[in-house]
Amino acid sequence: MSAMTIEEIKQYLPHRYPFLLIDKVTEWEKDKRIVAVKNVTANEPFFQGHFPHYAVMPGVLIVEAMAQAAAVLSLRSIGHKNDDKSVYYFVGIDGARFKRPVVPGDTIIFEVQQTRFARGMAKFSAVARVDGVVASEAELLCALRPLE
Repeated sequence: MSAMTIEEIKQYLPHRYPFLLIDKVTEWEKDKRIVAVKNVTANEPFFQGHFPHYAVMPGVLIVEAMAQAAAVLSLRSIGHKNDDKSVYYFVGIDGARFKRPVVPGDTIIFEVQQTRFARGMAKFSAVARVDGVVASEAELLCALRPLE
């Protein structure tokens, strides 16, 4: 159960503004689970076009944030910090569901659990909640691969 600041998260992820989508980690358990937080503000660049009349965070970005949390879980578990030799790819998604819109002012709590690891690939069960209510859920598949 180990928290992480944004600066610590950036040691594991190559993402930067505007594509770094988690702000902090409140819980981390090696090889098992992570809880990460995203504070959604009206200043997010995607709200200019999605949608100007009713700002809604795109579902694909919610899933991307889940994958970023999964990457931090895996990379921190194996002690692999961000480098120019490899990248942790989001390689698959199953059962993605979107149950409520995420809007400016919301705080998303991502809970991601590693459910399997085999042949360099990890499978995760991910849930995004706002105010304790499920906003989205999905099964993710990710893999660490060398850059060519």
